[in-house]
Amino acid sequence: MRFGRRRAAVDDEMWDATPAEELEEELADQDADETGWQTATAHLSGFTRLARAGAWVLIASGPLLGLAALLGSSSPTQIAPAAAPVAQQAPDTGPSGFAQLYLAAYLAAGQGTESSLAPYFSGTVTLTNVPGTRTATRMVTIASREVQSGYWSVTVAADVSVKNSQGSSVDAGLQYYRVPVQVLGPLSAGGSSDSGTKTAGYVATALPAQVAAPASLTASSPGYGTDRGSNANGPQTQTIASFLNAYLAGKGGLSYYTSPGVTLQPVTPPPYTSVQITDVADDSGNASSTAVPSDGTVRQVLVQVTATDSSGSAYPLTYALTLRSRGGRWEIAALDDAPTLQTGSTPAAATPSPDSDSSDSSDGSSASPPPSGS
Repeated sequence: MRFGRRRAAVDDEMWDATPAEELEEELADQDADETGWQTATAHLSGFTRLARAGAWVLIASGPLLGLAALLGSSSPTQIAPAAAPVAQQAPDTGPSGFAQLYLAAYLAAGQGTESSLAPYFSGTVTLTNVPGTRTATRMVTIASREVQSGYWSVTVAADVSVKNSQGSSVDAGLQYYRVPVQVLGPLSAGGSSDSGTKTAGYVATALPAQVAAPASLTASSPGYGTDRGSNANGPQTQTIASFLNAYLAGKGGLSYYTSPGVTLQPVTPPPYTSVQITDVADDSGNASSTAVPSDGTVRQVLVQVTATDSSGSAYPLTYALTLRSRGGRWEIAALDDAPTLQTGSTPAAATPSPDSDSSDSSDGSSASPPPSGS
């Protein structure tokens, strides 16, 4: 018993003599053993071996990857096919304007004023008429055709006034002239795309040639098969009459007569004081029915009107309209760009146009090279 008490006393003395720092380190080592740090270290060792093996695999596969890259780069590169170039069409504004100026100078020129043509035509011109005998009161280009790159055939219509022997001006009617114009300059000026210059120049290669008027046509049949006349009692005609009086004569606002979302501006200032319907045709197929159909029904309408101005003068006009039904009434859905034509209908030409591409052109303006000089 004494031995046991002596051993306990010795232990107590040793405990008391042990420094606190050594006790903390010993407890920490014990905690480490109990919390599994040895197992975690073993796991880390396994991961290290796995990472080392992976690195060797990458090193060994390096040459193989390099060879694959070399073979891949040696194969031909697939290049997307280039888009086909779009051919640009030269505008005719420059040649057309030049042709009109040239024709005006040509018509007004006479004996002793031939030099007025020099800015347009470099050839020798001898005139015997009195200057100012002819005058173009109005001109417009009605056709232009590029017969060769940078070489144009321009047809100009001119209202011509002629002085008679008494010196009075007489209307000579509408005349047509064809003018050959050569252009040196960029494509935008009507010239050749490969001309190599940004400055445009124009010259006529010959004197104007007076030609026949374009062919008269018989228009296609209209696409309005139902003629309703001028019945002012029908709801369709009432809407149209009210709308056109607001549109042309300033009588009320347009929004009351148009469909939701449709915005139209009236003609301002109003050119007329009243508008009267003279005839209405539509595509309904039933002239006897005037009832407004179900909502959303669309109808194409062609309207003939007589518009009267403040002086009392009356003028006929034609309007193509699109109507849509809503709430038991008709509304204007659109002011159409042009009347609807009958499906499959084509205009009929009475005579060949002077601007046709046929090779037997009477004035010799077929696609031939311009003269080399005068």
